[in-house]
Amino acid sequence: MEKSQKINPFILRMLQEVDEEIKKGLAAGITLNIAGNNRLVPVERVTGEDFWILSRILKNCLYINGLDVGYNLLSDVGAYYAAKLVQKQLNLIYLNLMFNDIGPEGGELIAKVLHKNQTLKYLRMTGNKIENKGGMFFAAMLQINSSLEKLDLGDCDLGMQSVIAFATVLTRNQAIKAINLNRPILYGEQEESTVHIGRMLKENHCLVVLHMCKHDIKNSGIQQLCDALYLNSSLRYLDVSCNKITHDGMVYLADVLKSNTTLEVIDLSFNRIENAGANYLSETLTSHNRSLKALSVVSNNIEGEGLVALSQSMKTNLTFSHIYIWGNKFDEATCVAYSDLIQMGRLKPDNTDVEPFVVDGRVYLAEVSNGLKKHYYWTSTSGESYDHSSNAGFALVPVGQQP
Repeated sequence: MEKSQKINPFILRMLQEVDEEIKKGLAAGITLNIAGNNRLVPVERVTGEDFWILSRILKNCLYINGLDVGYNLLSDVGAYYAAKLVQKQLNLIYLNLMFNDIGPEGGELIAKVLHKNQTLKYLRMTGNKIENKGGMFFAAMLQINSSLEKLDLGDCDLGMQSVIAFATVLTRNQAIKAINLNRPILYGEQEESTVHIGRMLKENHCLVVLHMCKHDIKNSGIQQLCDALYLNSSLRYLDVSCNKITHDGMVYLADVLKSNTTLEVIDLSFNRIENAGANYLSETLTSHNRSLKALSVVSNNIEGEGLVALSQSMKTNLTFSHIYIWGNKFDEATCVAYSDLIQMGRLKPDNTDVEPFVVDGRVYLAEVSNGLKKHYYWTSTSGESYDHSSNAGFALVPVGQQP
């Protein structure tokens, strides 16, 4: 009213819910969820001007330590006020700005305010096209900031220059435990990004989670990463989904898994490892590795034999508890093998993305909405958007402030 501005009913409703929580005595550590993709309540997307009013309100709300305004219309205007909020609200640990049409200028403002910030632990910039220019500001920020633990710059149109800058900075930065560099805009067939990130992994002993989806990684690229993993003793979650890795690349991964005892989650979804690649992995998991907990081989053109081999490794390897196989070619032997694992209790229904059913005496497998990061981009209509079965990767390797 003071600014004679129209009240956004969505923001008003969410603030009223926070008031209710405070009245119940739940005032410590509230995450305010004003995400524009909320399907449970009527949504009016938050604009940059709306966020100005919101930031004025939140400036003095010491009980709110998390803010999710993903999937709104903040743009660079909202980014300016988000930077002001981070500067003044010193209790904020988690900030989600994903898919808000923030460009390179907005990215620069947020990166620069983090030079002096000592409280923010987890920042999601996913899907904001900050491009190479904005990426370079974030890389420069990581040379100075020593408190941020988790940074998500997936789908931000980063260029090769900024990916190399992040790899260089992370050889020195001792605070970042999880970074997401998914889908940069890369040109050429050189696989430079994996060369630099491989070098970084040899020297960095703090990074726990690394996401490298859509980096155009081929077999020589996975070889670079695996060579580094012989020397790395901190990485627990490696995501190389949506790349061009074939069964030849699995030779390197299977070999490093014989000696690496820290990797717990590997996401190989949407590659092309086929039966031969699955066999290499199952051999290592059966007879050597006892640290890997979860493996996703969704849509890898694996046929019955490779899938059965992976199921057999679960029988002997009791650490290996989560497997995701949907999108491959299931024959009857595969369906029976996974049905048996579930029936005998070796594979819990929440730890896989298939569920057996029987028609005319024959076993088939249906898809279940479980995965390593099913709710990375969207929230569930049931409201349980962060349950462990859908986001098993984050549950197994929790890093930074989870929403």
